[in-house]
Amino acid sequence: MQRYLVGGAVRDSLLGYPFHERDWVVVGATPRQMLDAGYQQVGKDFPVFLHPQTKEEHALARTERKSGKGYTGFSVYAAPDVTLEQDLLRRDLTINAIAQADDGTLVDPFAGAADIENKILRHVSDAFAEDPLRVLRVARFYARYAHLGFTVASETQALMQRLSDELSSLTPERVWQETAKALSEQTPQAYFQLLYDTGALQVLMPELAVLWGVPQPPQWHPEIDSGVHTLMVLQQAAALSARLDIRFAALVHDLGKGATKPELWPAHHGHEHSGLPLIKQLCDRLRVPNDCRELALLVCEYHQLIHRARELKSSTVLKLFNAIDVWRKPERLEAILLCCTADLRGRTGFEQAEYPQAAYLQALASAARQVNAKDLVAQGLSGEAIKQGLQRCRLAAIKAAKQQWLNA
Repeated sequence: MQRYLVGGAVRDSLLGYPFHERDWVVVGATPRQMLDAGYQQVGKDFPVFLHPQTKEEHALARTERKSGKGYTGFSVYAAPDVTLEQDLLRRDLTINAIAQADDGTLVDPFAGAADIENKILRHVSDAFAEDPLRVLRVARFYARYAHLGFTVASETQALMQRLSDELSSLTPERVWQETAKALSEQTPQAYFQLLYDTGALQVLMPELAVLWGVPQPPQWHPEIDSGVHTLMVLQQAAALSARLDIRFAALVHDLGKGATKPELWPAHHGHEHSGLPLIKQLCDRLRVPNDCRELALLVCEYHQLIHRARELKSSTVLKLFNAIDVWRKPERLEAILLCCTADLRGRTGFEQAEYPQAAYLQALASAARQVNAKDLVAQGLSGEAIKQGLQRCRLAAIKAAKQQWLNA
């Protein structure tokens, strides 16, 4: 009975990349031996045990054989006669198929260390094509390591393309889980670019994939292509915030451009409205969390208006603040403004551009929030009169703040 450190801890230690969990594989043991040694069994599909002191996961060495369609269609065999090499063979990428003995010795039958050195994401064997979830996993690893210079092997991309027929077998929860993880990585745009290049995005997120090849006015979008712009915006959003909802909203803010009739290109008048049902459709299908959905819809609907903030009448600004509810959720305005800043900077040549609309609207919102309903009550107002009074006072505060801003 021997145990080996495997997976991300080995991979990231070789990369000099931070990691927080350690997983182990145990060779030559039975479930009974693990239980007798004080381990706690937690796995149902295959034997996984928690170490009695560290609580780190220890899985018995196992093999997997394709027995049905989809990512769940596998028969698992775990027994003392399964070798370490057989266990490593079932893994997705060579960089994930490295084990480390307690004395530090590496067991690397598929040259994963060399691929780490050469910064290549490469599949271990043709068995990769048996699990469609691996398409998303490779794309997620690409999002994690692209900034280090990693690329995906051409033969691995070819296998990913072959899996397009099985992608529909993935549950919405698994697709969103991998996508959310990728959105949280340092270069999330790499995830979507790879999925598009391999045809997976067209199957899983057609509302997004259709943006590639859709032109935009060159005077505002030197990058021209709407798909390229979308990933540039996501890249800028990732630089501005680690929040998942902000990054997701940036990703889908321009879905409406995919609904523009070709004869109207490169203009996309009204895309902020045509994009709303597409975002709802995507969120419904992938079961996107409500916080991500709500912010995405608000950014889509109002980003064009916010870009013209300094041209807006005070009454229009008040309507905007009411619509996004800055009174009860003042932090929402900041999140929307970050997405709008990313939208401006997500264009060729605009990467370092200032976005004065953000400070302007924050100043107007701050002034309007100073209006206190208690003061109106003290004046003897009640019921509907308070609501109307709040609107009048907030409008006056916005007008005064606007004039102060213009005079500064």
